[in-house]
Amino acid sequence: MSPGGGLPLRGSLDQTARMLEHAKPDQLVELVLPYLWASLADGRVPANVCVDACMTLRNAYGQLGVRAELLPVDLAVQNRDGGGTRYGSLTPSWTGTSWNGHCVLVLPDSERLVDATVEQFEEVREIGMGPMVGKVALSTHGIQDGSMMEPGAQVVLQRGDLVLTYTVAGPEALASIVEHPEAVAHADGHRRTGVNVASFTLAALRGEGVRGRAMQAPYSRLRALLRAVGDAPYEADEAGDVAVLPA
Repeated sequence: MSPGGGLPLRGSLDQTARMLEHAKPDQLVELVLPYLWASLADGRVPANVCVDACMTLRNAYGQLGVRAELLPVDLAVQNRDGGGTRYGSLTPSWTGTSWNGHCVLVLPDSERLVDATVEQFEEVREIGMGPMVGKVALSTHGIQDGSMMEPGAQVVLQRGDLVLTYTVAGPEALASIVEHPEAVAHADGHRRTGVNVASFTLAALRGEGVRGRAMQAPYSRLRALLRAVGDAPYEADEAGDVAVLPA
């Protein structure tokens, strides 16, 4: 729900597989989940669904024991020549059912920023590296309103030859998302989709060569879930809901 246009969301199972193969234990879940979500949604939804993506992924991360918070941002994308484009807004608003802004997730425990829909922006999409996951510096005690980053704080990340500068919007921007009737009306759907994405992620993390690293991840709920499901088979119905089957 941001001004990135109507390009279809693009995911890559090859990128997801590389994350599963190479990611270290302390970054495995954080990296795999947004890439897997993008792969599952590949071509089925427009790329500019940052609110839906963040709401879904926040629920998915939570299912696996990873704290995630929504973070409305202004995004400036600068190319090697110094030119660039600004997306999002520090004062976002709604037009009907569309939110005119950009938002990402921040993971407080691992100090990471997750931009699952960064490829809605054409110059980023051309590089073809998938969602953006980068390290950030967070307040160790929280800001007065409970957030982990001050309004106006900036996160600068590199993507190919591009420099992406995320500027944090204020608490009013966050309220414009979570308190809006559109977000409230879709809360159950975001929760359901998040549970399913988490289930697919759990299935991927128990694979050969991956489970050992996943069991070293610093999330007790994730480790407990991996032990609980073991090697039990699972299936997804026509609606996409995932169920673990009795052994």
